[in-house]
Amino acid sequence: MRSLVVYESMFGNTKAVAEAVAFGLGGDVELAEVGTAPTDIPPDVGLVVIGGPTHAFGMSRASTRRSAAETGRGPVESGRIGIREWLAEVSALSTTAVATFDTRIDTPRIPGSAARAATRRLRRMGLAVIVVPESFYVLGVSGPLKDGERARAVAWGAHLASLVRPVFETVNPLEQVR
Repeated sequence: MRSLVVYESMFGNTKAVAEAVAFGLGGDVELAEVGTAPTDIPPDVGLVVIGGPTHAFGMSRASTRRSAAETGRGPVESGRIGIREWLAEVSALSTTAVATFDTRIDTPRIPGSAARAATRRLRRMGLAVIVVPESFYVLGVSGPLKDGERARAVAWGAHLASLVRPVFETVNPLEQVR
């Protein structure tokens, strides 16, 4: 089974979480920034993990990405499109399992979640969301990640793999006879 991890990242924090999730998934994993991610999901991809930063209580918009870029807190990686726009263009097989995550400011806790918004969109698309959305925390608008979040992301990726891999592993029936 192949996995695809698609991320949107402004200041590198969501990218760091996506890399950690991909590491935890193990196996054949493609990591793709949302602007270069495929919109036609190949049939051999059994799991798509989608992550982005929480902006204005949900998924980013062109205006919130522009605002992030104007803060001058560092280079913006995903300025062209975000997960909202990617989801509007993506076509996936109905058998593809999906999971979402976001990055959010730890303190003060602000309501809303990019991952929850993406999950609602994915369910409307008829896709199989396999876990509740996960949030990873940053210290301030531009980060860094809160201590322990990378390790938590690796563990979450391993958890996703444990949920999906058994479904896609096939056993040769002749092997059972021997």
